[in-house]
Amino acid sequence: MTLGRTAVVLGGSMAGLCAAGALAPHFDEVVVLERDVLPADAEHRRGVPQSKHPHFLLNSGRRAISDLFPGFEDDLIAAGGMHLMPSMDAAYLERTGWASRKQSSMTMVYSSRILIERVLRDKVRALGNVRIREGVSVTGVSTTGGGTSSGRVTGVRFRQAQPTEDGGEERLDADLVVDGLGRGSSVSAWLAAAGWDEVPVQTLDAGVTYTSRWYDLPADRPESWWWQHLVIMPTQDTGEHPDEHEYLCNFFPVEGDRAIACMGSWGLEMARSVDDFTASAERVRTPLFAAAMAACEPTSEVHLTRSTGNKWRRYDRLSVVPNGIVFIGDAICAFNPFYAQGISAAAGSALILRAQLAGTAALDQAFHRRFLAAQRKELKVPWGMAMARDRGYENATGTETLPAWQRKVLASMTWPVFNLITGAAREDPVVDDHFGRVFNLDESLGTMMRNPRVLYGLVRHQVNSALGRRTVPFGFDPQSDPPGTDWTPGAAAQEKEAVG
Repeated sequence: MTLGRTAVVLGGSMAGLCAAGALAPHFDEVVVLERDVLPADAEHRRGVPQSKHPHFLLNSGRRAISDLFPGFEDDLIAAGGMHLMPSMDAAYLERTGWASRKQSSMTMVYSSRILIERVLRDKVRALGNVRIREGVSVTGVSTTGGGTSSGRVTGVRFRQAQPTEDGGEERLDADLVVDGLGRGSSVSAWLAAAGWDEVPVQTLDAGVTYTSRWYDLPADRPESWWWQHLVIMPTQDTGEHPDEHEYLCNFFPVEGDRAIACMGSWGLEMARSVDDFTASAERVRTPLFAAAMAACEPTSEVHLTRSTGNKWRRYDRLSVVPNGIVFIGDAICAFNPFYAQGISAAAGSALILRAQLAGTAALDQAFHRRFLAAQRKELKVPWGMAMARDRGYENATGTETLPAWQRKVLASMTWPVFNLITGAAREDPVVDDHFGRVFNLDESLGTMMRNPRVLYGLVRHQVNSALGRRTVPFGFDPQSDPPGTDWTPGAAAQEKEAVG
């Protein structure tokens, strides 16, 4: 037995595709309305400009998508995605120099955004009751009783994105609509025009800009390239230095023996041209970044993105929520993309939607309240992480900015706390495991910092550091190549035994 005849998803990007998977078991038909004509292969398209930048598929997101679409991860790997252990396969330039390599419990799947979407589209198209209508623009929602407890969205209106001779507007009735239209969604304005209260919005924009270029990796890589991923963290030096020392840089591996070189900053101007991109790369904190680019063959122009503010449309705070519609992905909560939370948060919301649909008999106010409450609990974790960092920047704007004194306190604490956690994680597998869980949205930072065993590990690290008892070295010269030694306890002995 289903909950209705038709569900409609607005938008066919990651959030919309995940929503389609959540809806399919509960409706006779699911229709996805997408403005672009979707490519058959892994290709960039107009509606997803951010696909030209690196995308981390966090573990919480990859598990959620695999839950919605069994076999997704295997298909992604088969299509070229790479299953790597960042602590062994990535070279990290931290505060004072290169971090040491060592094994950990955290693994990740690396691929491009366009490949993730292509594999997910294939999964959606394999669902017998899901239909994707491409090349159409949503123009509005149909409603009844706007602003009342029984008021609901009853359908959507749309037209061909490219005008045709008959070019008229179409209407599609729906038992449930999912807004997956992203940051620029107009749905909240349409609902306000229909009689519902304006949605309260929380915002914080730290002025993040990032710029990327794609490369083919060389067939014969230098012997020193034990790494597959380069990460250069912003400097913590408060003295005079080039702006590029403030950049967060990635040389990010993707399928097809390719990599994406990406530089980003908070509140600084970024390169737009190839010449400026190359010149900026030569001024970052290690020469390896520019050298890696120079050893590769560029295959794209420079792509720049500025639309990076955090924005949470608080539908859960409306006194009367509209029935017949839910919100997912950036349409409800968009994050600073630096923190790689968007895909995972959207997939998590889709899992919540599926669970709430399975536990309800009617799509009434009670259902929508339950869904929004469960979604709010999930979104608080990534939102809190984004606020913890972005609120510390003097250039940040929005409703969630702090008074100057609080901002200064937060800014003064951010790096020392980060250094303490990462330092302890090098020495303590329990702290390392919890820090990995926080990074992958499996645990909130607050939960981690309230864990007695984690607190013990942090204090022990502080004491051992003061006494000079560190067991894992770090801070290797950033002007040299990162050392490839495996500092996992026992690894050196095992290597020696294997050679002997």
